[in-house]
Amino acid sequence: MKTKTSLLILLTALGAIITPLYADAATTPDAPDPNQEFTLTGAGATFPFPLIDLWRVEYNNVYDNVNLNYQSIGSGGGIKQHIEKTVNFAASDKPMSEAERDLAPGTLHIPESIGGVVIVYNLPEVPNKGLKLTADAIAGIFLGEITRWNDPAITAENPGLNLPDKEIVTAHRSDGSGTTFIFTDYLTVISPTWDEQIGKGKSVPWPLGLAAAGNEGVAAIVKSTEYSIGYVELAYAFQTSMSYASIQNAEKSAFIEPSLDSISAASSGVADTLPAAEDSWVGVSLVNAPGSDSYPIASFTYLLVYDDLKSVTNNKEQAKAVIHLIYWMITDGQEFSSSLLYVPLADKVTELGKQGLSKVTYDGETLWNYEVDASTDLGIPQWIRDNAKWWSEGLITDQDYINGLQYLIQQGILKV
Repeated sequence: MKTKTSLLILLTALGAIITPLYADAATTPDAPDPNQEFTLTGAGATFPFPLIDLWRVEYNNVYDNVNLNYQSIGSGGGIKQHIEKTVNFAASDKPMSEAERDLAPGTLHIPESIGGVVIVYNLPEVPNKGLKLTADAIAGIFLGEITRWNDPAITAENPGLNLPDKEIVTAHRSDGSGTTFIFTDYLTVISPTWDEQIGKGKSVPWPLGLAAAGNEGVAAIVKSTEYSIGYVELAYAFQTSMSYASIQNAEKSAFIEPSLDSISAASSGVADTLPAAEDSWVGVSLVNAPGSDSYPIASFTYLLVYDDLKSVTNNKEQAKAVIHLIYWMITDGQEFSSSLLYVPLADKVTELGKQGLSKVTYDGETLWNYEVDASTDLGIPQWIRDNAKWWSEGLITDQDYINGLQYLIQQGILKV
């Protein structure tokens, strides 16, 4: 009895200490003031638009006084509006260049999701997802060096397919596009000719082909034009039931179908090398990533937000609503990613985003008091924090908590 009484006194003291620490770790930005109506504006990438549009709906289901107006105008347009400070935040699949960062000092890059760019085609003779393409074949097609579907560079890898003697029609984006940046980043990596003659960018001088704005525009060309080929974000191909190719991996050991698993494989291990939100993200790339299961055309997509929101919001309360929305997107909102074939962020990437958001102010005034994830600080294991929280809320008994403390004492972790 004496031992139990002593431990109860100890657990009360520990609960008083550990529970506030747990609460600090769980701190979130203040929710939008329920007594005010907020309309938040964003613009930019079409690549994540299906996910952002779903977030718009789901967030409003929880916070019905907040409405998001996001214009899917391409990464180039989003960066332009961000620089001109006409939106609360922007989205881009391409990290801002150093020149763009100079025009928008104080910009933070907050990764919002990971997606894939797929090669879509319209071949009446070929079943859905039946086509296999090497890196050389893809580069040759978009350079105009491979002009017919029965070219040996294509038929050699597709012996079982009825590839017709038909002219290839290529489709590409007409607007400044992060999807174009990702695709041309890949072409630059796998083709010296493309690197020398065309290069990578949101817009490039395409050697040939039909052009349209947005992922939806390229998808429309391919769907309506027999013997065409183009590139779109995976969700667009999935939602519209388009045919898409499997692409040879970087090791040239297999043809990889775009999927959550293969795109996730391309991003594995990258989190430890990523820059802080306030630093330059130029050079961050997931294309042609190593690994036998890695899909070769994958990328982060980013939210761009200023570290002081006074110039792009009406008041402090609206600024706090912006921070809360973005926080929700990179935390709770990630549960909606997989349904649209986006890869949810790894915990370490989410933590980078949280730390970035903690730096955002309104006229120099801090909006969210958060430094680091406290579960990685102070040497207190997460399971101890969980038990302290559950005990403090009455979800576990005193005896359960005592058992945990006794284990700590036995292991020499806690000394009495």
